[in-house]
Amino acid sequence: QVTIWLKKLYGDVPIPKYEVNERTVDILHEIMECNEERDRDVKLLIEDMKDRTSKYETEAEYWQDIIGQSLGILEGEMSEEANKDLSDLVQSAMELDVEDTSLSSFYSAISDMTLKMYKTKSKNEEMEQKLRTLRKKLTSALMVEKQLEKDIENLKKSQEPLIAKADTRSKKTKFLEAKSKDLKIRIHDAEDELIARGLDQSLTHAALMKSSEELAALCKEIEPLKTELASYLDLPPSIPLAQVKVEEARKEL
Repeated sequence: QVTIWLKKLYGDVPIPKYEVNERTVDILHEIMECNEERDRDVKLLIEDMKDRTSKYETEAEYWQDIIGQSLGILEGEMSEEANKDLSDLVQSAMELDVEDTSLSSFYSAISDMTLKMYKTKSKNEEMEQKLRTLRKKLTSALMVEKQLEKDIENLKKSQEPLIAKADTRSKKTKFLEAKSKDLKIRIHDAEDELIARGLDQSLTHAALMKSSEELAALCKEIEPLKTELASYLDLPPSIPLAQVKVEEARKEL
């Protein structure tokens, strides 16, 4: 099928060489089908145009007969203005795509075209309204975007000193952490060295810290005892003196 189509397409001209495989044949076959379908459409269009031409010619002959019989005017005897009007009539009939040149057909076609025109105009106005709305929204969005960019730029500028200060603090913190770690290592090494030289372990930093914590805990435990002891210190040293104190308090009451 493809070979016959190519021979028909090129006629007496040799068919150009091409690689024959399944893919190229499939592509050519698809092109052939599209080409044949287009040829059929063109033929149908030509036949329709011929049919319309025949109808218009028949219509023209009909009107020529009417004009000749009714008014006694032949085509060659018509004035230039009449010929122009007749040509305009034919052109209008072709533009409006009417079945015949009767007034009813023209009125119907003109009404349909007017209706389409109004619909198109209404649709265009609606699209223009949507376009105006979209333009307003776009303008507003662009203004907001511009303001946001400006705010972001101002925020970046205002944060630059804070970022620099935070960076400095971060560097200082890292330095102090490293220094603290180094000092802890040095203290630990010094303690190990002192212990190796015979230092009492109770005098090491860890032992002293533990003792300090224990001392703080004991101080907390002693606080209530101190309060209770203070209440006892106010008492008289002997029972007779206590009886005198009680008697004085009773007289005051």
